[in-house]
Amino acid sequence: MKSIKSALVGLLAVVGGAMAIANPSQPQYEEYAIAQLTGYLKDNVCTQAPKDFGEVLPSYCTSLVDVGRPQLQKMISENTDQLNFIFFSIYRTELSIGPFLPGYQFETVAVFHKFYTYQAQKPY
Repeated sequence: MKSIKSALVGLLAVVGGAMAIANPSQPQYEEYAIAQLTGYLKDNVCTQAPKDFGEVLPSYCTSLVDVGRPQLQKMISENTDQLNFIFFSIYRTELSIGPFLPGYQFETVAVFHKFYTYQAQKPY
């Protein structure tokens, strides 16, 4: 019985250590977040651009997203809070582009070098 407890404690220590080492950093989260945001904008927002002039506006929208990537990344960096629990982290990002566009709040859990966004809502 004692050896089973020792083995279980050892296993928990190894898993805990692996989780702590594999807990992604905030810069890694920011890369994930910018990739998700630009992908969403290109796939969902730009495709909704009026096609009165053919594919000009959707193409221009995609180019604007690419050009604005550094500003979007800065906005994500400045509006993200990290709750670090050593074994995993929770990232909360609030994005508001302007007074006439809705703001969004995202919550993402990071564990084992992976990110899982579990909440995305319009809080305001």
